[in-house]
Amino acid sequence: MNRISEILHTTRTIAVVGLSGKRYRPSYGVAEYLKRAGYRIIPVNPMETEVLGERAYPDLDSVPEPVDMVDIFRRSEFVPEIVEAAIRKGAKVVWMQEGVVHEAAAARAEAAGLAVVMDRCILKDHRRLAYAS
Repeated sequence: MNRISEILHTTRTIAVVGLSGKRYRPSYGVAEYLKRAGYRIIPVNPMETEVLGERAYPDLDSVPEPVDMVDIFRRSEFVPEIVEAAIRKGAKVVWMQEGVVHEAAAARAEAAGLAVVMDRCILKDHRRLAYAS
């Protein structure tokens, strides 16, 4: 089993940082897909109170339950602070969506024991692996 497949099979709870309640935003479509695929989605966005029927939190530190993965839909310059919060939270994986790249933050997450996926779309990877199995 490859690394991404293993991550997707062992993850249950995903905090989606930057999840927008606007249906036309990529974060909404991806989170909606992941929720339908059986993952627990936790919206993290200070501008939202609820997305996809789930209570939203202003930041990762405010999420009251453990998360397996932090899926990042924010610009690259915001990644280091999100990675630090993911480390504090005890997340196992940091996933940076397509176009989100921060090598130093990725190295920091890996040094703290987190798996890192960078510049990839979780929906595309999940769909590809789902159809491959």
